[in-house]
Amino acid sequence: MNQTSQETAIFAGGCFWCTEAIFKEMKGVKSVVPGYTGGKRPNPTYEQVSTGATGHAEAVKIIYDPSEVSYEELLQVFFATHDPTTLNRQGNDVGTQYRSAIFYTNEKQKELAKAYIKFLNESDVFDQYIVTEVVPATEFYEAEDYHKNYLAKHPENPYCQYVVLPKLEKFRKHFKNKLKDE
Repeated sequence: MNQTSQETAIFAGGCFWCTEAIFKEMKGVKSVVPGYTGGKRPNPTYEQVSTGATGHAEAVKIIYDPSEVSYEELLQVFFATHDPTTLNRQGNDVGTQYRSAIFYTNEKQKELAKAYIKFLNESDVFDQYIVTEVVPATEFYEAEDYHKNYLAKHPENPYCQYVVLPKLEKFRKHFKNKLKDE
């Protein structure tokens, strides 16, 4: 694969351990990096972001091959694997750092994201209105190494058992045709 066939998507959908685990298994996704974005503090740490005071969201930077998976397909999985109707929370994770957000890297992504949200709202897919932010990508700060590939490193962690794995199983069940062949 050459450099020109790679694109970047940045999504925040609650805890980045969940989002990373899901997109790592998606066909066409080359890498998924957890990190922090959308805030003002340069080089934030997990401890700083966890306070909610930095303005950053836990997010993932997804590098994908658009000849294998479209941005629309990434959006479909993103919206199906978290609750985009709760403001600043996902389950028991509460705070602006857990907000639902799409950080677009170009105008086409912005248009596609807004059109998909409009479609979901008009189709009454969710019981409530979608609150996902669609905002321009800003500096993305990679999370500390211990957050990377967290589920694979810590499958016995209670959070992984009760939150990450159920979301991952839902993805595997509903998106069998989008799973990597590995």
